[in-house]
Amino acid sequence: MPLGRTYAVSLVGLNGYIVEVESDIGQTLPAFILLGLPDASLSEARERIRAAARNAGLPLTRRKITVNLVPASLPKRGSGFDLAIVMSALAAAGDVRHCGRTVFLSELGLDGRLRPIRGVLPAVMAAVQAGFTSVVVAGGNAAEANLVPGAEVKSYDSLAEVALAFGADPASVELPAAQPPDACTQSVHKGPDPVPKDMADVAGQSEARFAVEVAAAGAHNLMMVGPPGAGKTMLAERIPGILPDLTDKQAMEVTAIHSLGSAEACRELRRRPPFESPHHTASAASIIGGGSGIPRPGAASRAHRGVLFLDEAPEYQRRILDALREPLESGELVLHRAAGTATYPARFQLVLAANPCPCGQSTGKGMDCTCSAQQRRRYFGRMSAPLLDRVDLQLEMHRVSLHDFSGSATADSSAAIASRVADARAAQENRLCAWNLSTNAEVPAALLHNELRLSRKATVSVDKGIETGAITKRGYDRVLRVAWSIGDLAGRTMPNSDDVTTALLFRTQEEAV
Repeated sequence: MPLGRTYAVSLVGLNGYIVEVESDIGQTLPAFILLGLPDASLSEARERIRAAARNAGLPLTRRKITVNLVPASLPKRGSGFDLAIVMSALAAAGDVRHCGRTVFLSELGLDGRLRPIRGVLPAVMAAVQAGFTSVVVAGGNAAEANLVPGAEVKSYDSLAEVALAFGADPASVELPAAQPPDACTQSVHKGPDPVPKDMADVAGQSEARFAVEVAAAGAHNLMMVGPPGAGKTMLAERIPGILPDLTDKQAMEVTAIHSLGSAEACRELRRRPPFESPHHTASAASIIGGGSGIPRPGAASRAHRGVLFLDEAPEYQRRILDALREPLESGELVLHRAAGTATYPARFQLVLAANPCPCGQSTGKGMDCTCSAQQRRRYFGRMSAPLLDRVDLQLEMHRVSLHDFSGSATADSSAAIASRVADARAAQENRLCAWNLSTNAEVPAALLHNELRLSRKATVSVDKGIETGAITKRGYDRVLRVAWSIGDLAGRTMPNSDDVTTALLFRTQEEAV
């Protein structure tokens, strides 16, 4: 018997690797041997494949079938190898012709239907990058697979249709009758889209609104501290509405991440920056990423190129907050587990909101506060100094006054702010494109102190701050990045001393020395 060979893709994190699926039919007693480091869900494919092939009119041979997934050292998980395995076995038995360099990505139902799988977008991207442009997927994954430029996507609804397309004998294949809708792939009607949240809804808080605008302009991290009802959550929820659309490359990255974590197929690229707001009781695996086997992306990776909002930040476990320090610097998360190491992009804007103390009344003169000094220290001590040092803007908010509710002052809408943010982002791209950067938050320290170096006259306030120990070296660099964003919003080609002083005040919340 000839050797049957097809191809599939194994995803480790967001990286995909071509897997060669080899099938050999022996002359011994019936058996189905699956080799090549399959996980439990993949090992279950043997019975699933036999039933699907039988119901498609192409029963597998009763002799010994040995399937090898190459390379054997690469961990493989999930049911997305089903179609590649059965086509390899059918090719070895001579029921279909050899499949060439086609990649098969689908799960099989017992009735022979092809079911969509998660992670089709990054899998097809990996196949195309490896030179395998011909891809076969389930009908439910067709729109998502076609998002990849250069991919020649063919979609089918049943194993019988795939077998016929690859030379099976029409007399032996049983095409299914009109199939009932697949409940697993039907989307639930979600009703009308929600009304977009507008910055004009936020009463007062002019300083906080400006800080949010600066953070959006330069993709900076932001922390807001204030009593309940001050508007911290309202402001945070409206940040995505003032951010510009994602570029093609960014949209592909974001959509690929969400393809891994969502059972619903992506039918178009995600053009809007994502917004993730996990509850403070969420586990480390749900926020950072993890799970059994190869770790899955968490909220931090799903917020890539968008906003990760942690409301009531001191209520989160300290180890979870500290785990965010590395991605805030590197823009990616590397998760090490016994089953393997997964790398996910995680360049997000971190937005923190916190009360000034456990009771939330320590504002102004703090006369109504019932917390002891020890309780206050313990409350804010959950957010470590190294984490806060990575937050560019640290803002103290106060209660809204009656004048703010009177309506005498007209607040800018999200559309007006988004226009200014878009202009500032365009200025940053023009300035930073030579170094393959797009926002001020990404500018490395070496660039800040050389090609983008400011005059000593402009940095006099922040220079005094680092001399007196008010800020760290990391804080010094972050003040300069924020100053560039303030200058971009003002339309200046270079920040002046007032921009640097404003950036310093946003960080220290005290008079610059």
